[in-house]
Amino acid sequence: MATYAIGDLQGCLTPLLNLLNTIQYNPEQDQLWFAGDLINRGPESLATLRFVYSLGDKARVVLGNHDLHLLALSRGFGRLKKSDTLKEILNAPDRDQLLDWLQSQPLCYFDQTLNTVMTHAGIPPCWDLSQTLSYSQEVTDTLTGDHADDFFNIMYGSDPHQWDNSVSGMERLRIIVNYLTRMRFCTASGKLDLKSKEGPSTAKKHYSPWFSYPSKLPKDCQVVFGHWAALEGKVNHPNIHALDTGCVWGGSLTAMRLDDRQLFSTPCSL
Repeated sequence: MATYAIGDLQGCLTPLLNLLNTIQYNPEQDQLWFAGDLINRGPESLATLRFVYSLGDKARVVLGNHDLHLLALSRGFGRLKKSDTLKEILNAPDRDQLLDWLQSQPLCYFDQTLNTVMTHAGIPPCWDLSQTLSYSQEVTDTLTGDHADDFFNIMYGSDPHQWDNSVSGMERLRIIVNYLTRMRFCTASGKLDLKSKEGPSTAKKHYSPWFSYPSKLPKDCQVVFGHWAALEGKVNHPNIHALDTGCVWGGSLTAMRLDDRQLFSTPCSL
């Protein structure tokens, strides 16, 4: 039995199936973790979503910003962009079943036995593990409750830029979501820069990649994340593992076997 964490799929089912063949995935024994952004921009968004859904409890999924964008669109919020490849999902006969499942997925997943935590974008330096899991649960409770539409109505936005535990209501949920699904650069105190999207060398003054600061996580806790394709999977930190290697941009799709941290990849040519 093995557990593999896989980077952003973004609607690229064929490379995923090739990668599963490479790792000799055994659906009876192995578990797959997906670091968010299952869909969008790639050519097989609906098929990808259906495949991951079909894995049942053999898959662990965290929501990414593209997944949340799909959910917002499905409820009449936001706007469909030219680069989106989501219409097929929105028009699918099984859309409600798929989207209800997707909406129930968390922003953060932690496995104590593996001492590994997964979010789409990372964990801000101002939070410890307990806080991260608790704040993630606040969002899940809202998305699976009666006020999901209230959140999607205000989801698109970058304020507030910095965590303050006194912030309440939908603004509180928005900054939690922005940390866990959109973060790349921040200050040591957790102030976000959500505009810069290139590599670490492009950081603005006083900002650095979130993983460059001392962590409040437990000793030797491993963090796996996606979202930041410009890193090309390269992070100079023994406990931080970037898994988005730009499959949808013609790069590769990467999996890490969490049991021994061995990396596997397959080329993506779309």
